[in-house]
Amino acid sequence: MINQVIIGSRDSDLAMWQARWVANSLQKAHPDRSFHIQGMKTKGDNILDVALAKIGDKGLFTKELEAALLSGAIKLAVHSMKDLPTRLPGGLAIGAIGEREYPGDVLISRNNVQLAGLKKGARVGTSSLRRRAQLLYYRPDLQMVDIRGNLNTRLRKFKELELDAIVLAYAGIKRMGHEALVAQLIPFDICLPAVGQGSVGVEIASADTATRDIIAPLDHGPSRTAIEAERAFMQRLEGGCQVPIGAYGQVEGDVLALEGAVIDLHGQTALRDSVTGPVDGARRLGIQLAEVLIDRGAEKLLRQARQEFGFHDK
Repeated sequence: MINQVIIGSRDSDLAMWQARWVANSLQKAHPDRSFHIQGMKTKGDNILDVALAKIGDKGLFTKELEAALLSGAIKLAVHSMKDLPTRLPGGLAIGAIGEREYPGDVLISRNNVQLAGLKKGARVGTSSLRRRAQLLYYRPDLQMVDIRGNLNTRLRKFKELELDAIVLAYAGIKRMGHEALVAQLIPFDICLPAVGQGSVGVEIASADTATRDIIAPLDHGPSRTAIEAERAFMQRLEGGCQVPIGAYGQVEGDVLALEGAVIDLHGQTALRDSVTGPVDGARRLGIQLAEVLIDRGAEKLLRQARQEFGFHDK
């Protein structure tokens, strides 16, 4: 029996909240075991003076944790699902996907002004090309300001840079207790979320059946199904988490509905569509939707985005 289970996590406040949630949930399910969290910094945490897209690495927030998994230094790694590349290193697997929080983005603004009410030319902070592109498609007049750092750092920069607004994921805002700051839940018809946004993922060694059994209580079937479809959609588009792709899957009974979008960086063109199908065909549905958008020119938009930011996914 595995008596002590070492959990790896980024050491940001939000990541550690997620790791503690995993540890506490597992402790309740397995009172005879102990769970220890080991925090570490990733490449994405250490490079804060360059836009994420310009670094051009799909494993910005995961590689160090995955190396620790492969070496056996940790038994499981806790990630935000939106940070986890669609192609994992050999020997690793997603052992569990936690029940998803509301996956959308939120607007935090001066005087709680909503997106439609922001003044012309308002300065809006975001580190995400996906958010930038979709917001410019909705409001071409906005000035998008790149801000990096963990959630608390970005909230601080919102004030220090005297921005008019900032866009963040609702899940992180809620988990860190900042819901009172939210001026608006940005509607999905304006801004689709990142693939996997709102859910916590647990990565393990593929062959480690003992750890897979331990974390099984965390796995939430409908969330896994929806996110598997989203990840298949992004993988077929060969997109990393730093390209302007949005997707949202929803499970209702035996039916999965998936909506996806690819947007050019300047918000001039948005390709968006949706598909529905049986829940047991999640991956096929994601691929199907990607091919619909590819037929409409999605690959050209993504190629232009990569060229403009001068990076190649690694």
